[in-house]
Amino acid sequence: MSDPARRGRKFPLRLDAVAGGTVAKRAVLHPQAPVLHAKRDATQQRTPSGLGLDSADVRKRMAARLREAGVRDERVLAAMAHVPRHQFVDAALVTQAYEDTSLPIGHGQTISKPSVVARMIELLLGGANARRMQQLGRVLEIGTGCGYQAAVLSALAQHVVSVERLRPLHDKARELLAPLRPAHLRLVYGDGMRGHPPNAPYDSIIAAAGGDAVPTAWLEQLSIGGRLVSPVRQAGSDRQVLMVMDRHEHGIEQTVYEAVHFVPLKSGLAG
Repeated sequence: MSDPARRGRKFPLRLDAVAGGTVAKRAVLHPQAPVLHAKRDATQQRTPSGLGLDSADVRKRMAARLREAGVRDERVLAAMAHVPRHQFVDAALVTQAYEDTSLPIGHGQTISKPSVVARMIELLLGGANARRMQQLGRVLEIGTGCGYQAAVLSALAQHVVSVERLRPLHDKARELLAPLRPAHLRLVYGDGMRGHPPNAPYDSIIAAAGGDAVPTAWLEQLSIGGRLVSPVRQAGSDRQVLMVMDRHEHGIEQTVYEAVHFVPLKSGLAG
């Protein structure tokens, strides 16, 4: 994800819960030793050992397959080779973690295929030939899900704000991302259709859900010279396509790419 994710960072992950424009502070629990042991055992059960999944070679092989499939940006390939995807999937599916397939993460949501994650982030960077930017700068992610894509983005960006409307997934991502210590990643429980104005403008915006159109709030929070990548339903059909939108001083430039299939974009919060 050199080591782009900077594992040596010691600062804590910043976690805010936003609802109705207010920040809710959550109590920090200090469980007794038996509870700590139970949590440790549960973590070990969730990520089985002995399968070779912790080996960097497994991730490098996945990155090599992505290169063969057409991903050319070495920064993206390095990030994909760095983040342990198996830590973001359920134990029953962990052996499929490095296959190019989407997997259920609960609540009607999925973790995207590695090829789709790589493709969208490559487009966000401007493609291997364009070299639009050296890194992603300030990123807004719509739809945290289990946190995998947020982890990959964190290896390529100065700062990432990731918004999730489903509280159980927000909490799950917080738990799964904590061991990686991405100090420049902020998780927000909020309505992704509204973006996240407090940290705007953003150099890059990426969405993991698609609607009939890109919300106006996202475009308003995109900086001049910034780029947005999102699935959007193609007019007159049920087909989704990847839409790239570049904001210039004179307006928005749109480019349509290949067909994709993402969960529908929804507004509001769900506990």
